[in-house]
Amino acid sequence: MDYNTKYVGLDVSKEKIAVAVADSGREKPRYLGMFPNTMESLRKIIKKLGDPSNLQACYEAGATGYTLYRWLLLLGVQCDVIAPTHIPTNARDKIKTDKRDAIRLAQLHRAGELTSIYIPTDEDESYRDLVRARDDAKKEEKRVKARISALLLRYDLHPKEKVGTKWKSKYMEWLEGVKFSQSLTQTVFQEELHALHVCRERVKRYEELMKEIEENSMRNSLIKALKCLRGVDTITAVSVASEIMCFSRFHNPQQLMSYLGLVPSESSSGPKQSKGEITRTGNTLVRRLLIEAAWSYRYQPALKGSLKQRNEGQPKEIQAIAWKAQKRLHQKYHRLMHKGKPHPKVTAAVARELVGFIWDIARHIEMEEMELVS
Repeated sequence: MDYNTKYVGLDVSKEKIAVAVADSGREKPRYLGMFPNTMESLRKIIKKLGDPSNLQACYEAGATGYTLYRWLLLLGVQCDVIAPTHIPTNARDKIKTDKRDAIRLAQLHRAGELTSIYIPTDEDESYRDLVRARDDAKKEEKRVKARISALLLRYDLHPKEKVGTKWKSKYMEWLEGVKFSQSLTQTVFQEELHALHVCRERVKRYEELMKEIEENSMRNSLIKALKCLRGVDTITAVSVASEIMCFSRFHNPQQLMSYLGLVPSESSSGPKQSKGEITRTGNTLVRRLLIEAAWSYRYQPALKGSLKQRNEGQPKEIQAIAWKAQKRLHQKYHRLMHKGKPHPKVTAAVARELVGFIWDIARHIEMEEMELVS
């Protein structure tokens, strides 16, 4: 331990920063006070604390993002952004204040008991913003569809003849001609229908931007390589690449599986071992997309149509991994189904193993990129 190091705990809100400092050793951390959340105020705090190279700051990840982290780097201070869910807590502690949080962060940072998160670059952050905006728009579209369906059900309105798949072109044509006896209800229905069109247009624009990322971004090699996998097209590939960002921070596929919440929960004591449903921790968006992708492995392995086109031009190693994934995951899907496992458990198990193939592909691409840079 460097006995000159000072550990700075920052509890950050929109307008204020609570600051506490723990010196090396065992002395109790001291609280410095509440300061404005500005670059100038931060500069004065750092100047008061001494040599920036002897400071190690930390704060919880949250709604304020990474602006404070980047300010501290500009001032020459090492900073860790902490995963809030991994901060040790005391069940008996029923008082929570900014002061206490700052002191606790400084104390735990000195003890080495905090888990830092990966900090995205500005470009990574913009990709992730796009992916999440598209996901929000899809959720809103789903909510609007539910409201329209409920309205039709309440008035017992449904197509008199077959109009194809629900929400497709023929069904939408039928919706346009639906009439209610009450003018106010008709107005409500038209507004909901308009809201659905607006949501769909938003989703379409976001997906066009995601296609541009696939072609022109710094991650295009990884995105195109991931699309060699069955069930993984542009939306899923761009989302996975944008949310995970750096695969090399996971030393093995099991770490990535755990990060995505696809590993079984466990409650074991002594000789008794009990495993439950998946933990569902980490990135919900990627986990959901991979579980959706897992459904495609119920089909016999094949390389045709758009999947064959996506594989063309890719390195032989990537194509081999993708083909191995098809065979292995198809076998796993049907083996678990024959055992009588419920569909959700089967798809979760297949998705977990799919993560291993994604990690392998990403590792190959990132290694190739590192070799090109060097």
